Amino acid sequence: MSGGNGAAVELDAGGRTVRLSSPGKVYFPEGGAGGYTKLDVARYFLAVGEGILRALRERPTTLERYPEGLGAESFYQKRAPRNRPDWIPTATVAFPSGRTADELCPTELAAVLWAVQYGTLTFHPWPVRRADPDRPDELRIDLDPQPGTDFTDAVHAARELRAVLDEFGGLRGWPKTSGGRGLHVFVPIEPRWSFVEVRRAAIACGRELERRMPGRVTTAWWKEERGQRVFVDYNQTARDRTVASAYSVRALPHAPVSAPLTWDELGDVAPRDFDIVTMPKRYAALGDVHADMDDHAHRLDALLELADRDARDRGLGDLPYPPEYPKMPGEPPRVQPSRARHCERPSG
Repeated sequence: MSGGNGAAVELDAGGRTVRLSSPGKVYFPEGGAGGYTKLDVARYFLAVGEGILRALRERPTTLERYPEGLGAESFYQKRAPRNRPDWIPTATVAFPSGRTADELCPTELAAVLWAVQYGTLTFHPWPVRRADPDRPDELRIDLDPQPGTDFTDAVHAARELRAVLDEFGGLRGWPKTSGGRGLHVFVPIEPRWSFVEVRRAAIACGRELERRMPGRVTTAWWKEERGQRVFVDYNQTARDRTVASAYSVRALPHAPVSAPLTWDELGDVAPRDFDIVTMPKRYAALGDVHADMDDHAHRLDALLELADRDARDRGLGDLPYPPEYPKMPGEPPRVQPSRARHCERPSG
């Protein structure tokens, strides 16, 4: 990929002009012949424009910024920058602490390019729309391979998850690579349930997977208990927790992207197949393979009934929240198991 020189360039994004300064700044030193530049990243997002916009449209979005590229300072920006254009709307979101913030809500491709101008590589949209920021419209299942497992193990879990979703409510999921070793499966849902209820549905999914794939899948929150299994990270559905959007660029040396997939191709691909060079070619040939996701909205009744049965018949209640969350009703102690056992030992 060519990087251009240091003079600013102007890019057209859906009829709006976005200025990109320092287009030749190298963001990924190991990419291509001379590294991938800021301009390369911008051109990538232009190439997958409708896809990334579909993933972000109307969603409060946290920006993962690398102003000087990989290896330099990076940070997550939750509050909308003060210098944003007036044509980029925001939404007020509430954090578990009770504090609030106004986050960007992209409604056009130019907003994506504007964020790239300030070093954004990865977009982290909330599973809500700005019209109703307290009611998720997506159930997101994060399949995270633990040490000793890999993407292939996540694929096996995803295939079984597909069966679980179909069995409990006829739910349809759309899989994508995380951009790393894992898989995400997104299920569009009616925006009628709270974050707590959607999280309960994710836990129910994970526990059903554990029963069907013993020794291969886990919902254990504590790393010391997970073993060599695929972790269903149910807390990614908790308020203020997000995952990288489809088409986001991940901060790894080869500039991988989070790639939307079809179920049929799931076993024939690998995460390294998708980066800022290969994805535009795939997109030109296939378009956005998740383009119809927003045409669906499922109900969670069956999964929530499963959660109720787990609690009533199996004694399986809530699971721990992340440490920065306030104590939640019915939540078990947030004490690492090995530490709890140590504290229980008699002194003397």
